[in-house]
Amino acid sequence: QVQLVESGGGLVQAGGSLRLSCVASGRTFSSYPMGWFRQAPGKEREFVAAITWRSGGSPYYADSVKGRFTISRDNAKNTVYLQMNSLKPEDTAVYYCNAVVSTRPIFGSWGQGTQVTVSS
Repeated sequence: QVQLVESGGGLVQAGGSLRLSCVASGRTFSSYPMGWFRQAPGKEREFVAAITWRSGGSPYYADSVKGRFTISRDNAKNTVYLQMNSLKPEDTAVYYCNAVVSTRPIFGSWGQGTQVTVSS
């Protein structure tokens, strides 16, 4: 019932920037906050950021990205964005979006994700 399509990843040097997009569709998730997760090789998937759909929704960030990443959304387009600045090699991962409650994913089926690679 939920479709998630991530895009915007790529290869960038340390200190560079990328902007990720996630287009979400489906009635069942529309009332939940949306957010981003990432999974690096050999590591478990971790929470990155989340934001509510409501006007003036509060963003929340993992400590590792706070001050560098900014999450935003366009409710009319059911789209969530992640502006990533001052990228570090440690940010290299596949980035996924999902509905979020208390930093945990709600939808059990993930999209394909988008690869972010930050070189040294």
